[in-house]
Amino acid sequence: MNYRHVFHAGNFADCMKHALVLALMRMLTEKPAPLFVLDTHAGTGQYDLASDAAARTKEAAGGIARLLDDTPPALADYVGTVRALGFDPPAGRLYPGSPMLVQALLRDGDQMACCELHPEDHARLRGRFRGDPRIAVHKRDAWEGLKALLPPKQKRGLVLIDPPFEDPSEFTRLRDGLGLAETRFRTAVLAAWYPIKHRAPVRAFLDGLTTRDTIACELLLRAPLDPARLNGCGLVVVNAPWRFQERAQAILDALYDRLGEPGAGGGAMITRVTDE
Repeated sequence: MNYRHVFHAGNFADCMKHALVLALMRMLTEKPAPLFVLDTHAGTGQYDLASDAAARTKEAAGGIARLLDDTPPALADYVGTVRALGFDPPAGRLYPGSPMLVQALLRDGDQMACCELHPEDHARLRGRFRGDPRIAVHKRDAWEGLKALLPPKQKRGLVLIDPPFEDPSEFTRLRDGLGLAETRFRTAVLAAWYPIKHRAPVRAFLDGLTTRDTIACELLLRAPLDPARLNGCGLVVVNAPWRFQERAQAILDALYDRLGEPGAGGGAMITRVTDE
């Protein structure tokens, strides 16, 4: 509950996660049936990169700031959406979190539930979405929210799980959370973010997954050899839409081309974890 995302907003991990989540939403909204979206670790929904907290870490300089000029085609939708939601230097430096990105694509009849336990962040998120009847903001634990809010009345949807990974047991909780979400909302697409510092914890996490039809999308800035550094990140996707993997690979390749460290052993890859 002490985690504050504003220190990391717009960094390379945000770019990877948000570009892929936006692609998932684009594909899901191609069909007319209504959607339900659950964002389990929602944050404040928007972050001022000119704030003292963001300026202290300057992580956005190695992320979104590198994508604004001469944007690769595979990232045009993501960067264009970020700009449209308030990020347009020098006029503004407001970076949208996943709830705002999802809100931008919600249609009449779609619904989203956001869980945020931090009291200040919850208050900001609730105020941001006040007046939008499609969105409910809950001050509750993310893992408890998976039990309480699933299944919804809608038959299709997206469950986004994005833990802060401040607790060593987070990989275990994420694995269990994915299993619970699949059991309770089997027709949904599930997307779960994870950090890559070194390979051992990630390998154990992926090997322990029991969800069906699961892929792991990964972006490595450099080889994951230093467990003290965030060397890359991944997004597990369960029940991905048809042809998502092709679109995701193009996004990851473009991100690595712009954000990766040349000659450092990084890369962009998608691997199948479990079969359909």
